[in-house]
Amino acid sequence: MPKDIYEEIFSLRSTGMRAALATIIARRGATPRKNSAKMLVCEDGRQIGTIGGGAIEAEVRQEALPVMETGNPKLLTFDLRGIDPEESALVCGGSMDVYVEPILPNPTLFLFGAGHVSKAVAASAKLVGFKIAIIDDRDKYANPEWFPDADVYYVDSFEAVLKQLNCNSSTYIFIATRSHDLDLICLRFALKSSAKYIGMLGSYKKARILFDLLEKEALDCSEFERVSVPAGFDIGSETPEEIAASIVAELIAARKNRDIRLLKDVLHRANNPIS
Repeated sequence: MPKDIYEEIFSLRSTGMRAALATIIARRGATPRKNSAKMLVCEDGRQIGTIGGGAIEAEVRQEALPVMETGNPKLLTFDLRGIDPEESALVCGGSMDVYVEPILPNPTLFLFGAGHVSKAVAASAKLVGFKIAIIDDRDKYANPEWFPDADVYYVDSFEAVLKQLNCNSSTYIFIATRSHDLDLICLRFALKSSAKYIGMLGSYKKARILFDLLEKEALDCSEFERVSVPAGFDIGSETPEEIAASIVAELIAARKNRDIRLLKDVLHRANNPIS
């Protein structure tokens, strides 16, 4: 094999890219490859390894896309009898089962603002597998003493830091700076990114003011629906730790591809019954 699949998996996870690993787990009769043959399908279209070539691999590549997207594995069964070997490059006569599993990077949570709520969010999110990045222009807060659970610290003006950040579908963003102006800078960046989740501390009234400003900049209004504000589920949270619990629950829901807006609406209705 020209390139080791496991080395590539490590490289992909470290760079934040997704992939799917297809493995032959069972076969019956004549098949082109033996059990445990593997093929790695990367989200950028690259393929490493082979499970036989032809039509089978084309179908596996197609099935790999939703596996990467949802994070749910899939078991595929292929009956090779009757397949034209000139088109499929496979030996006819057998069948095989292929297990396609997601290869997903650890998600990164960007915390814009190093206040008490962000500190509590960092501690809770770290426990459930998020890599934590702290962004603030105050070195007395964005440091290992105040944020012992963080992996990366960016201490500079928000404008300067945003030029360094690379967001992808494994990126989650929580905005909780000390001012509306800084929130606006971060929100503008978040909405132009491909982040999987965008949450912001504060009321919807505050968000509406920021949305109006961004609308005047000709930002696509439909993008505003991506923002969860106030971030977190309505569970009656009051302290920073309680607020963090509600936000991390929402982060988990986003990671599991749950409909956050629907869940928030259900909780709102439960907490505000019609009399």
